[in-house]
Order: sequence, then C-alpha cells, then structure tokens
Amino acid sequence: MKKVTAWMMVVWMTALLSGCGYNEFQARDEAVKAAWGEVVNQYQRRADLVPNLVNTVKGYASHEKDTLEAVTRARAAATSIQVSPETLNDPQAFQRFQQAQGELSSALSRLLAVSENYPQLKADNLFRDLQSQLEGTENRITVARQRYIKSVQDYNVLARSFPTNLTAMIFHYPVRPSFTVENERAISNAPTVNFGK
Repeated sequence: MKKVTAWMMVVWMTALLSGCGYNEFQARDEAVKAAWGEVVNQYQRRADLVPNLVNTVKGYASHEKDTLEAVTRARAAATSIQVSPETLNDPQAFQRFQQAQGELSSALSRLLAVSENYPQLKADNLFRDLQSQLEGTENRITVARQRYIKSVQDYNVLARSFPTNLTAMIFHYPVRPSFTVENERAISNAPTVNFGK
C-alpha cells in the first residue's frame, strides 16, 4: 500500500510540475539571452567601425571638429556601459544602454550628413566602403532588435499568463524590458499636409 501511495504521489507531482512552465521558462530565458547577445554583438560591430570612419572623415573635413568629437564621445559612452545578461533584469541599466546607443546613432547620422558637403570624401573608396559597412550594420542591428523584441514578448507572455505566472513569481522570473522608441509621443501624431487651400 505504501508503494502505491508513493507511486501515486510521484505521478501527481509530475503532473502538477509539468504544467507549471518551469522548463518553458528555461527555454524562453535562454532565447532572450541569445537574442540579447546578438543585439550587443551588432552594436559592438558598429562601435568598431566608428574609429575608422572618423579618421577617414577627419582627413577631408578637419574643420568639422565638433561633429567628429561628438561621434567619438558618443562611441566612448556607448562602449563604456558594461552589458551582461543581468542588464535584462534591470530596467534602468537597460534604459541607459538604449540611450547611449541612441546617442551614437544620432551622432553618426550627423557625421554622415556632414559628409554630404565634401564631394571628395564621398568619392573616397575607403569612406564609401565604411559607409556601406555601417549601413549593413545598422540593418543587422534592426534585425537583431526585432528578434530580441519577439523573444522578450514570448517570455513576457509566459511570465504574465496563468498558471505560469505563479511559477514566475516563485522562481523570480520578472517581466523583461524591451526596446522602445525615444520619441514615441512625437511619432504617434500623424503629419499634417497643407494643400494650399
């Protein structure tokens, strides 16, 4: 009788635990970490291109010192933030990382806009190659961010749905932050068009 009771208890516990989502949390957590690793990898690829780009532009547009310094400062700020899987559980650290990367994107945009004023720079093969690599990297960053957003969405749905939300509470699986748009309020307003009436 004791063996039957023990066996029934094992079957009952197995059935109970199989529906708790613990293993699914493990899989989703690993997917989020892998997607995050790819985001960081692509941002690092971009940061590695910046010094060569700045040096190339410096040779043609030396009097654009402020723009070049802004890019250098933004790159230094973006690469100084220590990023780890724990960053995903700290919304403030995640926000600082996202802000630093946004500032680097903005500084690079200004640098590329300045390059439009220098036809010889635009004709330089090294500059064109670096610009092409940077554009490709920006596309890779976009794809990596999309994959990260999707993996976070899947994870967060699991963490917030019943009954797996109970497992999330017991084993401390918090909802993860996702990327946001800096000027979300501004872009949510439809542009107005004046047809001269």
